[in-house]
Formats: sequence, structure tokens, C-alpha cells
Amino acid sequence: MTPADLQSAPFGRFGICPPTSALLRTATYWSRQARSMALTFLPPQEQAERLGARLSFDSLRKPFSLGYRRKRQQALNPERYREFSSAGKGPWSDVPDTVWNDWRWQLRNRLTTLESLSRFMELTPEEREGVSLAAKKRLALAITPYFFCLLDPKDPACPLRRQVIPTGRELFRAPYELVDPCGEDRSMVAPGLVHRYPDRVLFLVTSRCASYCRYCTRSRIVSGASGRELPPDYGPALEYLRSHPEVRDVLLSGGDPLLLADSKLEGLLAELRRIPHIEILRIGTRIPIFLPQRITPELCRLLRAFHPLWINIHVNHPAELTEEARQALERLADVGIPLGNQSVLLRGINDDEETLRVLVQKLLRCRVRPYYLYQCDLIEGTSHFRTPVRRGLELIASLRGHTTGFAVPQFVVEGPGGGGKIPLDPDYVESFENGQLRLRNYRGDAYLYPDVPPETDGPALTIRSNCD
Repeated sequence: MTPADLQSAPFGRFGICPPTSALLRTATYWSRQARSMALTFLPPQEQAERLGARLSFDSLRKPFSLGYRRKRQQALNPERYREFSSAGKGPWSDVPDTVWNDWRWQLRNRLTTLESLSRFMELTPEEREGVSLAAKKRLALAITPYFFCLLDPKDPACPLRRQVIPTGRELFRAPYELVDPCGEDRSMVAPGLVHRYPDRVLFLVTSRCASYCRYCTRSRIVSGASGRELPPDYGPALEYLRSHPEVRDVLLSGGDPLLLADSKLEGLLAELRRIPHIEILRIGTRIPIFLPQRITPELCRLLRAFHPLWINIHVNHPAELTEEARQALERLADVGIPLGNQSVLLRGINDDEETLRVLVQKLLRCRVRPYYLYQCDLIEGTSHFRTPVRRGLELIASLRGHTTGFAVPQFVVEGPGGGGKIPLDPDYVESFENGQLRLRNYRGDAYLYPDVPPETDGPALTIRSNCD
């Protein structure tokens, strides 16, 4: 049956069948995806040659034009999020400040069901379907009252709303999507401990978060909706670390490590600090964004005792950086904790130059250095969030030279199935020829740069003694 036949069929006339143009767009999209996936089976040199031919510097300077630029962005000026404002209390205005600022109250009163969410906002049919299926299928729903106050209850395209409210699109599985796209389970050497890189490990210490991101790369573990839980006993993981002196760097993640009670977190950090070859402790957290009330003076004093300790947060949109979040981040910075940020590139949320520029500049004002910009992992049920890789390269090119150098994050892709982080950059080196490099700067201007021949370290020098 041809697209024309489908359009003229009875169900097509009732609006069930998409129009021909939509069918063709869908076919074109999956054709492109198939060609991209085919590249992964080619030898590395051939992959590089083909990708290099596609992603020249000149092509990255041209605006991205696959037709999905959002109408929403035309009406939404990211500059409105440049300043810090309070989240307020929204429908909880009668709650006393002392109660509202209690992080345990925030956790107890999270919105976790269709009924609780529907009391405060009108959901679209697609959202209602997603919320109804969330706890049964993949990843539970949970939104703290604080973060809910940042959502636009009237706009389903709200960039924060889309990050935490599930939709029926999560049921769709693209052919290339994976349950464990980073291959963590294959590298798990003890319960919750992933040893993939030579000198560092990932330690998954909890399966719970304050709120759940709908694109979570660990949805197979996080929230308990899938039926899988991380073991509560850290003993085997600690024993592995004691017996592997090559490990010098431990990253605590999960779930969110800062959801652990102070006493449990302190005990775990103390055990790690007793291992002499572990030099650096790191924590990956979204708590300052979802639950800034958790960053108490007591927690900050606890963390200060375990330096060198680093924290990476996760912010995707400048609207997430409220006055409450800024104060929480300042409390951490004031006790000497270096802060970095890892963003995920998300379609319709932060995949435009203006939003990303405001985000990285606002992070610096919070004393947070942009660290990574991740291509959205190939986790199943997330194709509606994923942008083309080329878009990420364009965004990095749009930042470089146009804002502070250390505001530009490193764009990375996770090699499917456990390949680790692969950094991607716009190509500023055009050629090597006749002892010169042909370079382009951030404006696209070409320059010739003299290079040292590979067989020498430079011109020979004659050193004369003063005694001559």
C-alpha cells in the first residue's frame, strides 16, 4: 500500500492515519538513523573519514536546518531566566517557612501519582497516559513541591515540566535504544561498583532521587519501578576498593548520594578516606536543583571534613537556577568544594544557542564551572529527547570565542554498550601541508600557522661559554 492509498483509506479520512508528508518525514528520519547506526560497524579510520566529510567546520557554521526548530523558542526569550528569582510556594502558600524549608517535609510531600499531580495542574492526554504507566513500566514519578513551583501548569512545552512529567512517548523504543546504554552492568565488579576506567570507579550508593528525570540513563535501577534495587550493604564494594591500589578516584552516584542520611553518608565517606590509595572523592547530585533545602549548614560541615572532595551537579536549563539553588551552591562553595555541572542536551529544552549561553553564564555566577554537555544516552524510551549529534557540535561552536573560555563545556557521547565518554569537538584544523597548519578561528577566518617538522625539536642552538 502506498502513502496515497493510506491517505485515501477509510481510517485515513477519520484522521487516524498521518498525512503523506508526515509519513515521508518519518521514513526519512529512520533512514538517516539506520545510516548513522551503520557507521558504528565500520573500521575506525573509515568512520573518521566519513564523519569528517560530513562535519566540516564550514558546515557547522551554518544554522541547523532539519526542520525541527521549535516554535516555542520564537515566543520564549531565554534572557528572562538570566536573573535569579525565588521559586515561591505556589499552591503551598499556607505552609510555614520552617516547614517548607525542611527537606524531609519536601520528600514526604512529593507528587507521585496521577491524582496528586492532577490537583495542581491540567495534564495533557499524553501526560496522563505517561503518569498512569510510569510506576508500572520503567521509572517512577516524583516531583518535590519546591521543583513543582517552577513548572508552567499551562504550558506542556515548559522545559522543566518536560524533564519530570512522563508522557506516553516513553513507551516507544527505537531500534538502537538500550536498557543499559553505558554498559555499566558488564563492568560491575561488586554490587553497585562499576570499574570501567583504569584509575577510577563509579560507586552507586542508592537507587533513590528527590525527583526523577525522564531521560535517566539508569532507569533500569533508579526509583525501584523496574523491580531492581541496589544492595544496602557496601561491604563487598569497599573490600574491592581496598584490594585494588590502582583506584585513586571514587565517584559516588546512584540515585542521588545526598539523599542519604548525614550519618550514613559520613560513615561511607570515612570508610573511603581510610583507604590510603584513594586520593579523590566525587559526588554526582541533582539535589541543589530538585531539593536545595537539603544543602544544610550541617551537611556542608560534614562534607568539608573529607577534602579533596568534588561535586558535580546536573542543570539543563537556566530556569532551574533559582535564588534557592544559588544559595545552596554558595554554601557548598564556601566550604571549599569545587563545583562542576553536567548538562544533557535535550530536544526542545536546551538545544538552542541562547538558552545554552544563558545557562553556562548563569552557572559561573553560581561558582559552578560547566564541565560536560552530554549527548542524551541511548536509553530506551528517550528518542523524543534526543537531538542529532551535529546539533551539539554546532552549539559548542556557537559558544567558543563568544563567551568566557571556561564557560564552554566539553561535548561528549557515550560509546554504546560501554565504550565510555568520547569527546567531540568542532574541527578547527583544516589541513597539514608544507610545514604549515591551516586553521580556522571561532569566526571562521582562515590562518596559516608554521609547524615544527616532526624530525626535529627546533633549530640547532650553539651555546658559547663565557670563558671563551
